[in-house]
Amino acid sequence: MPKSTKSKITIGHVFKTIIWPRKKLLFLGLILIVISRLASLVLPLATKNLMDDVIANGDMQMLKTILFVVVGAILAQAITSFLLTQLLSVEAQHLIAQLRVKVQQHIIKLPISFFDNQKSGALVSRIMSDVEGVRNLVGTGLVQLFGGTLTAIISLVLLIRINAMMTFYVLVPVAIFGVISMKAFGYIRPIFRKRGEINAEVTGRLTETLNGIRVIKGFNAEAQEIKTFDTGVMRLYNNVKKSLISTSIVTSSATFLLGLASAGIMGMGGYLIMQGEMTFGDFLSFTLLLGFMIAPIVQMSNIGSQMTEAFAGLDRTSWLIQES
Repeated sequence: MPKSTKSKITIGHVFKTIIWPRKKLLFLGLILIVISRLASLVLPLATKNLMDDVIANGDMQMLKTILFVVVGAILAQAITSFLLTQLLSVEAQHLIAQLRVKVQQHIIKLPISFFDNQKSGALVSRIMSDVEGVRNLVGTGLVQLFGGTLTAIISLVLLIRINAMMTFYVLVPVAIFGVISMKAFGYIRPIFRKRGEINAEVTGRLTETLNGIRVIKGFNAEAQEIKTFDTGVMRLYNNVKKSLISTSIVTSSATFLLGLASAGIMGMGGYLIMQGEMTFGDFLSFTLLLGFMIAPIVQMSNIGSQMTEAFAGLDRTSWLIQES
């Protein structure tokens, strides 16, 4: 394998060549995601007033006001979600199309000697598949990552205002989960990069086999091709298995650690309510806000995996474009 294949696309390079040229569109997307995330916090914040003021005092006028605000917030979320998909997802597909054209034009202009060592099917896979991951950088993935971070931070501040002790108890397992996620994504990126190479090799060999089936049958080479394909598929399977093990560790640790935090909050909240140090509305609002803080963190782990795959694909595409 050429030495250049070991090079990695840096975050700075991606920001300069992919993100910055689309700064206006992404900035608009960030505004929409901020509106969406702020609107999503209306429900848990309104719950305290509902339980402690409206129901306790039988205030029908305030109930109508709360319902009107909550419905307005839900409508704002729906509209921003639609606009985000229309703006960013469409632009991501446009970028994928541009990159495919750029890679194809570069390959076509390469000397014949380059094609002597490459399978046509593998090159087809590199052109069509390796650039797919950029949809997570320009599409909704990046702004969702920002939105998730914003939601988690705002929720954290609100949780501290309700009860600082319970909040700091939650932060311990969340911090452990963050460390596990960072380690896992650093391990997964080379696996994703290798998967693209294996997939291109297997696809290339299969394409050549089917195109030259008459020659293969003429030399009675069916058994050899079957064995070769089986070996390639098993290599791909083993690669996928490695990545699944890593991602399952992340998701399992999230389930355990965050579930442990939720169980602790249940016990602490129940105790504080019985001692009269917390109202039922505060506890219910705290529980909902806790979900709004934890859910984006789990979502960010999934987005992080997608971005890792995107960088791995860009690594391979960069190597291909550097060939001359």
